[in-house]
Amino acid sequence: MFAELAFTALAIEAAFGFPDTLYRWIGHPVSWIGTLIAWCERAWNRPEFSFERRRMFGSTTLVLLLGVSGLSGTVIFLLAQHLLPGFASTLISGAVASTLLAQRSLDSHVRAVADALEQKGIEAGRQAVSMIVGRDTQNLDVAGVSRAAIESLAENFSDGVVAPLFWLLVAGLPGVCGYKAVNTADSMIGHKSERYLAFGWASARVDDLVNLPASRLAAFWLLLASAPLSGLSSRGAIMAVWRDANRHRSPNAGWPEAAMAGALGLRLAGPRAYHGTTIDDHWIGDGRETAGVQDIRTALRQYRLACAIQFVCVAGLAAVTAFA
Repeated sequence: MFAELAFTALAIEAAFGFPDTLYRWIGHPVSWIGTLIAWCERAWNRPEFSFERRRMFGSTTLVLLLGVSGLSGTVIFLLAQHLLPGFASTLISGAVASTLLAQRSLDSHVRAVADALEQKGIEAGRQAVSMIVGRDTQNLDVAGVSRAAIESLAENFSDGVVAPLFWLLVAGLPGVCGYKAVNTADSMIGHKSERYLAFGWASARVDDLVNLPASRLAAFWLLLASAPLSGLSSRGAIMAVWRDANRHRSPNAGWPEAAMAGALGLRLAGPRAYHGTTIDDHWIGDGRETAGVQDIRTALRQYRLACAIQFVCVAGLAAVTAFA
């Protein structure tokens, strides 16, 4: 288990995030993965190919991504261990791993939605939330924008924070690099549209599998965070998870969304539009449909405490590992 590495990565990401200057210089590792996915998709997902051939090429793309990302993580980790002494090696590997965690950036993006709605109005809110969700946002009202932001916060807490940390703990730098490759592929090509149904088949199914443990763990952190905070109901969170977690069309997203919906007394998910087509999904939670800026800010409080609880647990695990 790579507890010291995970603790170092969490601490660096919480303190610094991914600096804008560095992003302007070199981009972001996820964007590099995305470039490779886009190249494979252009080359291999051609409409003249049969369904079976496109599915085979999609599976090949995923294997290629896992190979490149896993090998990159392995090389960086081994070089750091070979060239640097003790903690310096962990610090370098942790700094690289921190770029694949999204605690700070997720907080910033969701907070920007609340600020936009509060300070500039609905159009600014729609624009801000369009940066973090894939659904159509042009016709959303304040409640729709607020629910979308909260749903994104819950789901991305699992996909962008808990899951990469889990695979970093289990499999080190190669593990978190491989996870981000799978998750990025799912977000780009794992859609049930005519274009991606075959090519993204493998990415969607593997992403469901690798997110299975983290989604349940994310819900657990959110349940714990709901207990001490005013304005949140831990009982409501427990009931929503018990009743609704498996009603979501995703086998994983319903868990953190239910924990947040129940704690806030909201209904999340439900019908929503993607590329002009309405998806008639189940509602998660049995509270209000009308959400607002204050609900986003309360959800952020729950999220931050959940991150803090996770941080303390990882720190404890690192301490036990170090002194064992």
